[in-house]
Amino acid sequence: MKKILYTLLAVASLGFTSCDDLWDPARQNFKDQGQMDSEPDYAMGFLTRAYSALSGYYTNTEYATDNAVVNQNSEGFRTMATGGWTASSWTGINEWGGAYTGIQYINQVLPKIDEVEWSSDPERCKMLALRLRGEAYGLRAILHYQILKAHAGYDAAGNLLGVPYLESYLDAKDDMNAAMVRPSFKDCVDKIKYDLNQAIDILPLDYEDLAEVPAKYTQYTTDVAIYNRTMGAHFRQLVSGRIAQAYLSRLTLLAASDGFGNTVSWADAAKAAADLLNENNGVAGVKAGSYEYYAASIADKLKEGINPAEIIWRENFADNNSTESENFPPSLNGNGRMNPSQNLVDAFPAVSGYPISVADDYDAANPYANRDPRFYAYIIYNGSTKVGVNNATISTVTGTSDGIGGVEQRSSRTGYYMKKRLRMDVNCTAGSTTTKAHYNPRVRYTEIYLNYAEAANEAYGPKADGGNGFSAYDVIKAIRQRAGVGASNGDSYLEECAASKEKMRELIRNERRIELCFENSRFWDLRRWKLNLNETVKGIEWNADGTYRIFDVEQRDFEDYMAYPPIPQSEILKYSNLQQNNGWH
Repeated sequence: MKKILYTLLAVASLGFTSCDDLWDPARQNFKDQGQMDSEPDYAMGFLTRAYSALSGYYTNTEYATDNAVVNQNSEGFRTMATGGWTASSWTGINEWGGAYTGIQYINQVLPKIDEVEWSSDPERCKMLALRLRGEAYGLRAILHYQILKAHAGYDAAGNLLGVPYLESYLDAKDDMNAAMVRPSFKDCVDKIKYDLNQAIDILPLDYEDLAEVPAKYTQYTTDVAIYNRTMGAHFRQLVSGRIAQAYLSRLTLLAASDGFGNTVSWADAAKAAADLLNENNGVAGVKAGSYEYYAASIADKLKEGINPAEIIWRENFADNNSTESENFPPSLNGNGRMNPSQNLVDAFPAVSGYPISVADDYDAANPYANRDPRFYAYIIYNGSTKVGVNNATISTVTGTSDGIGGVEQRSSRTGYYMKKRLRMDVNCTAGSTTTKAHYNPRVRYTEIYLNYAEAANEAYGPKADGGNGFSAYDVIKAIRQRAGVGASNGDSYLEECAASKEKMRELIRNERRIELCFENSRFWDLRRWKLNLNETVKGIEWNADGTYRIFDVEQRDFEDYMAYPPIPQSEILKYSNLQQNNGWH
């Protein structure tokens, strides 16, 4: 393993810096491709390089939505949301170069997998080749999905286009311009689905050490030791069947949405989610998770690649305090970057489950009392207690360091700070800093449950299950029960919503907004729902006498065409066959 690790680290150190690398990745660092056959470490390095092209989960697109703003003047998403977005500018939404480079690595190794001598043991060699082929198909699909989500869109004639789907390796002698013709969105979705289904068919649901070889692999080996050495627990966090199923849910939900032409049916999107959720004990699986998946009590237990019950796939964990340093309020020696909006705060219902606009248990003079428990877990507000290692009470009253205008480009612009994703036992004080274990998800179950609820409600209505074993209503009830919402009244607001597909749709969307806040979801959801991206972000300013005012923090400036982000203009200039999304120049 040491030899493999050193090889993979060397390959992973290569950057996405050269335009030429898209077609001939880091050619100066590669041996002749024929050497793959006899050097498995070298061959495996191509695939591992592709893993580094996966996009991050916390990319802070929230800054460009009605959920939050950032307090840095020059931050890219702030520029994007306030009128400075062009096809030539960096905004943080650019999956093109990195993901395609990863795909090129995959397409180099995929045709050679069966020719490489992965092991001197014939059965182990076959099993390794099988797993690597499944990984390659899964990774190729995931990377194309990243590009599709970010760069699909309509052309000037009104055609919904996908993105170039690369099924084979292209080098400098190939006709690259021909490869840059964009297929229809549907054709691209179908190709991603094919690769995902290949991965699902080939790979185990999870990588675990077993007592006997599963039936689908006995044609390759009946030796459980060989199975565990190639498909066992050592390989957790590599692409698995379960992970491929999760991305199939993401893909079909995107394609079923109004913003992408309802390219697949809502019933198909519901089934894609249900197939995975039924592997997680259906609705009962909601209770096994946690809306505080990031909590210290969970992160501290991670070891040997094991996932918390809520997590389908995650990055490796690491000891650091960078998230806290970026997002703690100034009084805790942080930079206060993520500033939740009053809009988002108002989306959290009263603890009774009713929206605050109609809830009897909501008091506008005491707005943070009797709220959805998730509000206290996700938001630092004026009067928040037990924050940080010293169990501080936070004041955002004007004139304090944490109040509006307190410390330039460090204090909140909205009167709120993000709490979700932060560990309260980290100390950012100079000379006394501490680091703690953190991990970033890639996919978590609650997203897939919400995918199902949305798709099932659209396909069958609130309470029908479409043969999947549970309904949209069942899922939303379980998620709200887990959070402690509506416990006093049987969640009577949910019961009201269950009488109408339209009311249930709004409730599902609001639950998605709450559960997935600060997780790079809101921007993409608004655009696939074809909702307004220009909602003015609001904040709250507290006075010393306990009164407050709600005020406008930031006006958004998105044109309609910006619902479909551009392909980088540098690529459009290079390839005459590559069409830009309508409106971008």
